[in-house]
Amino acid sequence: MIHPTAFISDKATIGKQANIGPYSIIHDNVVLGDRVQIGAYCELGLPSPNARGSALIIEDDALIRSHSVFYESSSFGKGLATGHHVIVRENTVAGEGFQIGTFSEIQGDCEIGMFVRFQSNVFVSKYTKIGNYVWVLPYVIFTNDPTPPSNHMIGCIIDDYASICASSIILPGVRVSEYALVCASACVTKDVPCHMAVAGVPAKIIGEAKSIMRRDGSGVSAYPWKTHFHRGYPKEVVDGWMVQQDMMTSGENQ
Repeated sequence: MIHPTAFISDKATIGKQANIGPYSIIHDNVVLGDRVQIGAYCELGLPSPNARGSALIIEDDALIRSHSVFYESSSFGKGLATGHHVIVRENTVAGEGFQIGTFSEIQGDCEIGMFVRFQSNVFVSKYTKIGNYVWVLPYVIFTNDPTPPSNHMIGCIIDDYASICASSIILPGVRVSEYALVCASACVTKDVPCHMAVAGVPAKIIGEAKSIMRRDGSGVSAYPWKTHFHRGYPKEVVDGWMVQQDMMTSGENQ
C-alpha cells in the first residue's frame, strides 16, 4: 500500500507488501525489503557528499515512524524499528533488530550490532561503535571531539551487553566494556572495565554491576540483565542465554 501523495523514485527498489505513508519521499539510491512500513513525512536515501555512493538498504519487516530521515549509504538488518523524528546520517551499519527511539540522531559513520535498543533522545556522534545487545536509555550522548571544535574525532566504543543509563555522557575514545553499567547522569571520562558499574561526574567505579539488586523484592541481582529480561528477543537467543546461565550455576555449585 503506497499513499498517493508519496514520491517514490523509479530507481528505488521496493520489496513486497511495502506500506509507504503520506508525503514520504523515497530517493533513487534506496533498497527496501519485504513488509517494510514507512510512516508519513519520512525521507529515505537522502543524498550526501559524505556518503560512499552506495544504497540505503533497509531489510525486511522494518517499521519507520513518521518524520524520520535516513541518508544514503547505510544498511540495517531485519526488524529495524524507529520512533518519530529519527535522523540517521550516511555510512551507518546496524544489525538485526535495531530499535531507535523518538528524536534520536545518529551522525553517521557508525557501527551498531544486533538487537541494540536506543530509547528516546539519544545522540550518537560519528565513528561510534556499539556491540550487540546494548541498552542506551534516554538523553544519552556519545561524543567524539576531545578538543572542540576540531577535525580530530575519536569515536566511543560500547561492547556487548553494556547498559548506558539516562542522561549519561560518554567522552571521546572511551570504551565501555562487556556487561558494564553506566549509571544515570554519569560523565564517563575513562574506560569502564567488564562487569563494573560507574557513577558520578567524573564517573568512578562503584563496584560490580551484579552488586545492584532488582527492586522487586526478590533479592536477585539486576545484572547481567539477560538472566531475567527477555522481552523482544528471539527464542533461540534467549534459550542460549539460559544454557549459559545453567552452566555457570552448575560450575558455581561444584
